[in-house]
Amino acid sequence: MDFNAENLKKLRPLSGDGSKLYIETYGCQMNVSDSEVVLSILQRDGYRYTERIDEADVILVNTCSVRDNAEQRVLGRLREFKPYKRRKKALLVGVIGCMAERMKEQLMEREQLVDIVAGPDSYRDLPRLLRQAGDGSRSVNVLLSQEETYAEIAPVRLDKNGVSAFISIMRGCNNMCSYCVVPYTRGAERSRDPRTILREARELFDAGYREVTLLGQNVNSYRWEQDGHSTGFAALLDAVAGIDPLLRVRFSTSHPKDLSDEVLHVMARRENLCRAIHLPAQSGSTRMLELMNRKYTREWYLGRIAAIRRILPDCALSTDLIAGFCTETDADHRDTLSLMREVGYEFAFMFKYSERPNTKAARHFADDVPDDVKTARLTEIIGLQNELSLQSNCRDVGRTFEVLIEGVSKRSDDRLFGRTSQNKVVVFDRGDRRIGEYATVRITDCSSATLIGELL
Repeated sequence: MDFNAENLKKLRPLSGDGSKLYIETYGCQMNVSDSEVVLSILQRDGYRYTERIDEADVILVNTCSVRDNAEQRVLGRLREFKPYKRRKKALLVGVIGCMAERMKEQLMEREQLVDIVAGPDSYRDLPRLLRQAGDGSRSVNVLLSQEETYAEIAPVRLDKNGVSAFISIMRGCNNMCSYCVVPYTRGAERSRDPRTILREARELFDAGYREVTLLGQNVNSYRWEQDGHSTGFAALLDAVAGIDPLLRVRFSTSHPKDLSDEVLHVMARRENLCRAIHLPAQSGSTRMLELMNRKYTREWYLGRIAAIRRILPDCALSTDLIAGFCTETDADHRDTLSLMREVGYEFAFMFKYSERPNTKAARHFADDVPDDVKTARLTEIIGLQNELSLQSNCRDVGRTFEVLIEGVSKRSDDRLFGRTSQNKVVVFDRGDRRIGEYATVRITDCSSATLIGELL
């Protein structure tokens, strides 16, 4: 099965009987990928996708539990669905994903408008849950699985550009970082059959896509074993890149403790493996890293950065950083700032620590850094990262890059935007170029967030 929009027309209604389905997705790239799997499952059951919430017969909200703010956004959004429920009595509202796994009782008890709650491993059961809810019974399935990877399901792509797509290569996580709720909401780590990954990537390329991002909570620990043979992440990465030189390949997320030189050498050998690595540090303090159960030290992390610089000198680096984790001192915070300067990240996701119920940190550590201190430290981290991003972009002025064109600039229909191999956004005059093509662009100016270029 290919991934063109024509598939929407070819799927025959079964038990969904043509009912219209609307999906909202919150959180990480993995949730975007999961929503595409959910849509595939429900279209096969006869549901029709709509982008208009006012015409929906079923509303599904795919949720994130990584931070309290993400959950509060969803709870607020659910309350906004009440007018739709009043206007259409048969409307079904479902909460799926990580928040469904973590807050099943609260969702059913407190939010009376929720009819369906489905965890990340129960999406195959959604047709039954919807039928049950349609008969007037509220439906729940949040069982975690040791095997489920949805490997053979061809996702129905929700992206707008038809250029880049996500491919989930594994599910769950075994790392048990003390602040993180993911192992409790997504279960144990399990990898997907590489043959199904390669088939999905080939079909995407044949359908016109020119970039795929391989997704996992920790892609470096990907391992598939069958009949005495083992496939690790480096081999998988090499195989996907080997599909066609015109197919760009990215991956996320890498855990520093598992990023091997073997992966870096594969990237150096394959030009279509993008020169960008997202390597979450979380903190620059070894004391904090130990409390976080990250299983590496500051020195180990910097050793991995040195390996990247040695093997992939043109590689861009991004990271995740947490401000104000339990017992964090001013000295720990300064260690994070000094790490940022030493690495010189191109980009970072930066957050205040948000205690998540039932994690090791919630059970054993006091969330004792005052909120105003967390905010001040986060503000300082963001300010420094803006400086680092601008410095990095200024170094690119005058250089030439191959850019994969993703769309039309928001500010002008006469300009296009795309990304370099280093995952930097470039805006340039349209010329005679089209979305989905590669263009050679010289950088003429920049801001901290964007490169400005001219076509060559």
